[in-house]
Amino acid sequence: MQTLELIARSQAGDKAASERLLEENTGLIRAVARRYYGRGVEPDDLFQLGSLGFLKAVAGFDPSFGTQFSTYAVPKIAGEIRRFLRDDGTVKVSRTLKERAAAVRLARDRLSKALGREPVLSELAEVLDLTAEEIAEAETAVCAVESIQQPAGDSGLTLEAVLSDGPMEEQVVERLALRQALAQLPEREARVIALRYYHALTQDRTAALIGVSQVQISRIEKKALAHLRELLG
Repeated sequence: MQTLELIARSQAGDKAASERLLEENTGLIRAVARRYYGRGVEPDDLFQLGSLGFLKAVAGFDPSFGTQFSTYAVPKIAGEIRRFLRDDGTVKVSRTLKERAAAVRLARDRLSKALGREPVLSELAEVLDLTAEEIAEAETAVCAVESIQQPAGDSGLTLEAVLSDGPMEEQVVERLALRQALAQLPEREARVIALRYYHALTQDRTAALIGVSQVQISRIEKKALAHLRELLG
């Protein structure tokens, strides 16, 4: 099957065509990614980023451009990698937030032992002389991205599974794009996602820590996931 036919099928929603295009262009993607070796990002991550750029090129290519697809795809692949490197590929966390997060962790451990249970957010706020929002912000900021593969407390679903239902290639590249998307969520939505998927808490436990009802947590979580899908789309 010719490349242009595969592109047309992919643009029409044929996932098998997208997968075949990725397979047939692995060498091209790796060749572009190789230019950026030695910049602090693993080669496999660079390839995954390049794959994301390649898929965007497939989605946006028009034969009327008058260029070969590979000529159009290369700058898209390189652009995705350069954008990631420019942003350091991670959500930047200030030293103040890191120190605050460490203090919260220590206070949480001490209170848990003293109370015989997990302290609520208001108890931590009183001990640390911080607001509940400041505590949640610190904890959310230092969450590890790998936790998208950690099951949530009640549903057993991972954030990765909730956000992606595409083929494996798309799920892998979305994992990298998620690093930027999380940083763009409103504060409360980011806090709920962190507690639910990064700390694997149930909706009831999340509600108790934040000080709202379980129904409100459910609504905030749905809204946050919708925002993430938008940002990743």
